Amino acid sequence: MGIDNRLLIADRLSVLLPAPQPVALVKEISFSMGQERLALVGESGSGKSLTARALMGLLPPPLQVRAQRLTLGGDELTRLNERQWNRLRGTKVAMVMQDPKHALNPTQPIGKQVEEPLLLHTSLGRAERREKVLDMLAAVGLPDPAALRQRYPHQLSGGMGQRVMLAIALINDPQLLIADEPTSALDHQMRDQVLQLIENLVEQRNMGLILISHDLQQVAHYCERVLVMYKGELLDQLPADRLASATHPYTRTLWSCRPSRETHGKPLPVLDRALLEALK
Repeated sequence: MGIDNRLLIADRLSVLLPAPQPVALVKEISFSMGQERLALVGESGSGKSLTARALMGLLPPPLQVRAQRLTLGGDELTRLNERQWNRLRGTKVAMVMQDPKHALNPTQPIGKQVEEPLLLHTSLGRAERREKVLDMLAAVGLPDPAALRQRYPHQLSGGMGQRVMLAIALINDPQLLIADEPTSALDHQMRDQVLQLIENLVEQRNMGLILISHDLQQVAHYCERVLVMYKGELLDQLPADRLASATHPYTRTLWSCRPSRETHGKPLPVLDRALLEALK
């Protein structure tokens, strides 16, 4: 039997709300990925972020994870205790959140926040940590890292804050980066800059990426493969470069419903949910 070198394997992954009759918020989805750029898309409430948090061990109580198999780099995630999760997060898997204004600590300077994963997960000395922090701030495209490390989050623009979040996530060279709507708080031009940076860093570091988004045009440009979710279920999966010719009605509607210059003054497509339910 050959060696299974897939980075992440999810086999019948569910997120459950315990009750006398448990409610499945994510319903037995199955997928695997290697060192690639994978998009997880769908409208709000489809289960994208819950799936990501299940992969990070960060589901809020009382939600529970069940899976036939859920492995990251050979580690069975459903068997980890909290101490083991704390060792895994920030080393094998890391996450970039939506808005740095809420994710960064307003009371600590930038350098200390970027350094924290090194303090938690390495035995590097102070000088080595400082050098690695400066190198990481430079790698994410931030100017004058030595001065920036002394500044506080409120002194940064949104784009700079998101780059700091990326530096924190990548400083320990994780195998998998999960980016949960990382550009939702940015303007259009800055979104492209941050996504291009993420794409470049993932490729340079030979990592896997899960990009969570509701914007199919965005992921068609920056990802290689797409998983489409609806009401906690995995409805469709296809190469990103085939989104424009998707055949599934839900994927096709998501692709077509974004306002643009071409659609100005015209009604946008509306999903026939009755038809969609019949196809499930």
